[in-house]
Amino acid sequence: MNLAALFSGGKDSTFSIYKAQQLGHQVVCLITIMPQSAESHLLHHPNIGTTALQAESMNIPQLIIASNTEETQKETELIKSALIEAKTKYSIKGIVHGGILSEFQRSKFESVAKELELEVIAPIWRSDQKQYMHQLVDLGFEFIITSVSCDGLDSSWLGKKITKTNIAELAYLSEKYHFNLSFEGGEAETFVLNCPLFHWPIALEKTRSSWDGYRGTIEILQAKLEK
Repeated sequence: MNLAALFSGGKDSTFSIYKAQQLGHQVVCLITIMPQSAESHLLHHPNIGTTALQAESMNIPQLIIASNTEETQKETELIKSALIEAKTKYSIKGIVHGGILSEFQRSKFESVAKELELEVIAPIWRSDQKQYMHQLVDLGFEFIITSVSCDGLDSSWLGKKITKTNIAELAYLSEKYHFNLSFEGGEAETFVLNCPLFHWPIALEKTRSSWDGYRGTIEILQAKLEK
């Protein structure tokens, strides 16, 4: 089945594309909404612009739409309009998203899909978080943390590539500070540098970090495909 992927460039949306293809589907386009700010409850904010490199590396067309609102309903309408365009251009029959635990996101995506008569594929929904994190690393998904915003995660995690050792440390911190190990609650955001879907890895050439004592981000200023 031809699918459009709701794509943020993080581990979850990227892995969901991988899983959908493993299930025999064809992801024929990526839909990326650029939110107005980090306060969006529906969309991911850090480094959305750099997803164009990921799309190129996967050789999948991308529809990028900039949002000028923080209102969830209006953001949902943007997703709807992008899916309508994808139906026209790429004859999609369904969508794939990387939701794991967020009922809020899932309900919004399913509502739009139902209205447009599209099927919904959510291959990592309700996955065991620790097993999922280990699976990512085992399958060769290389990703870094690009933002943190919860107790237990300090500035030392910004820009860090996740490894088996890191997962063990994160599991300890998640139990101690009661955050989701997979970051589904917005505790952190990630960016994929390489994975089995990529023809070329992404090299970060210039970044800028910020930290206010609780929340921090890594902004990718310059990156390239290592062709």
